[in-house]
Amino acid sequence: MLIHVVKRGETLWQLARQYNVSVNTIQQINQLPDPNILLLGQSIVIPVAGTLHTIQPGESISSISRQYGVSINAILQANQIINPNLLYPGNTLFIPPLIHVVQPGQNLLQIANIYGTTVDAIIRENQIQNPNVIYAGSRLIIPKRKPVVEVNAYSYQKDEDAASSLKEIGHLLTYFSPFAYMIKEDGTLEPFDDELMLNAAVSRNAVPMLAITNLSATSNGTNLAHAVLSSPELRETLITNVLQVMETKGYKGVNIDFEYVEPRDRENYNQFLQLAVDRLHERGYFVSTALAPKTSGAQEGLLYTAHDYEAHGRIADFVVLMTYEWGWRGASPQAISPINQMRRVVEYALSVMPANKIFLGFQIYARDWKIPHVEGAVAETFSPQEAIRRATQYNAVIQYDTVAQSPFFRYTETNGQGHEVWFEDARSAQAKFDMVKQYNLRGISYWALGYPFPQNWALLNDNFTIQKLNNS
Repeated sequence: MLIHVVKRGETLWQLARQYNVSVNTIQQINQLPDPNILLLGQSIVIPVAGTLHTIQPGESISSISRQYGVSINAILQANQIINPNLLYPGNTLFIPPLIHVVQPGQNLLQIANIYGTTVDAIIRENQIQNPNVIYAGSRLIIPKRKPVVEVNAYSYQKDEDAASSLKEIGHLLTYFSPFAYMIKEDGTLEPFDDELMLNAAVSRNAVPMLAITNLSATSNGTNLAHAVLSSPELRETLITNVLQVMETKGYKGVNIDFEYVEPRDRENYNQFLQLAVDRLHERGYFVSTALAPKTSGAQEGLLYTAHDYEAHGRIADFVVLMTYEWGWRGASPQAISPINQMRRVVEYALSVMPANKIFLGFQIYARDWKIPHVEGAVAETFSPQEAIRRATQYNAVIQYDTVAQSPFFRYTETNGQGHEVWFEDARSAQAKFDMVKQYNLRGISYWALGYPFPQNWALLNDNFTIQKLNNS
């Protein structure tokens, strides 16, 4: 797939003609609020064979050619490169698809074996109607090799709404985590309706992961976490209740999301995590945690000190880095998930734990701040789709912060009130996927379902093969 950034005056019809795809195909994958209006600076996913590659330091045309199995000349021609020795890190290259010309007597199985792919993948890529009939001289697109990742998504939607979301995108998830069972001071859990969403997850072969938390709508849960974590008896009780819920509801693992934990409870938290692993592993369950976005072991504060990256990386099966909320709704306008800040968190995590234990957190919502920002004012939160709808309504110009790798725009209401909106688009999603590939991370964890973002799911599927686990 390609990402096209709209220039002044361009129309959907022109893009369709330029890339030789139908208007309906582009509209379907992007779900534009008004296909007759494209915004200056808007990113549009173009569903054509081939992919984009962001040049990394030290890469050459030959190394990129080997990575994708595409000839050097094909890459040079596709990008109109005159001097192949001049590659600049950060720039993007279009990698054309690998083409196979069918030879007399060849069948799809033989071709699949040549390239290390599958017959089904070739059929899907080329929309072959009858796999038993292929003709010598035909040109087949060979599916690209994609890294395998695991994907989690949290949801705090109502039961029926979460089930609906899973029916749409559950095929792209390894895990699904309803958020959340809240712990209580006696070590029990506050239940909620999750039957429909769990059934939907299982039907899409997404492994249900029980999320437990000390957070509530009215409290950061500091005292609650201390009451449970500081008591060996309550730690045991809580794990017993977690196991009971898992066995009753069919959860296969647990995600522990304790936030705003007092610094004095750091070791208590580590001991609780070890207890969870000891007791859940013997039942065949896995244990994961959610970690605040730290950039060093010395980082202190109520959100950070008690989150011991080295211990969590050593004890837990995997961790979710909560690499979002720099653009907090109560703060001044800024990127919610700036890639430069996310990178600092990932690099610190990699210094104390292996890459195959790390999920990159990815928020899929937008924020609209009134400007100038007033202390105490709270931004409105909605989906990237609503951000584009609002930008279309006000004919806003989409700008892109190249440091944060995040889009934003400004608009003014008829009453004169100014607004600044930061959101996610195809470019910012691709930047996060590139980082997952660069560091060979285990996976991606979305916060949270319920915010429509069709470009993301199309690009996720184009970039990766999603690992599916045994859900029995």
